[in-house]
Amino acid sequence: MKRKVTGKQPNSKSCIVCGLKNPAGLHAHFYELDSGELMAVFTAREEYQSYPKRMHGGICSAILDETIGRSILTRSHGEVWGVTVEFTTRLRKTVPTHGTLRVIGRIVKDGSRFFEGTGELLLQDGTVAAEGRGRYIKMPLEKIADFDVEAQEWRVTHLPDEPVEVEVGS
Repeated sequence: MKRKVTGKQPNSKSCIVCGLKNPAGLHAHFYELDSGELMAVFTAREEYQSYPKRMHGGICSAILDETIGRSILTRSHGEVWGVTVEFTTRLRKTVPTHGTLRVIGRIVKDGSRFFEGTGELLLQDGTVAAEGRGRYIKMPLEKIADFDVEAQEWRVTHLPDEPVEVEVGS
């Protein structure tokens, strides 16, 4: 099913998932879709392996958790953030440590203090390699951390070949 990209979320400099200047980071970019879902795109690298040429399950969990947790930013326009309370991952297929991968996250239950979401890590051919489910508490950023937007370089960074429409499944 094709979806239109309706916006892009900011990256930071140091985050393990979205930090563009973190040498160990995934350097993921996050795109808001017309379905209300959020899509992360990142390049798998050898540094993320467990067994040779296989991505570590903890990395799979981290990108799923971040994508699902960030889904609330789409609805709240950055006013409310999600802090993980509970998270589970189901690893279904081997994830290679090369190539571009996508993760789709969505909110499935939205309450006044908590939200729940699900997501999938997709291989290059669209096959679901891992599934995640999480529960998050809603909090304003100032209650989570002392976050200096300028110091953390929290901003939308555009790439030369950004998607305008994507295939997210059958």
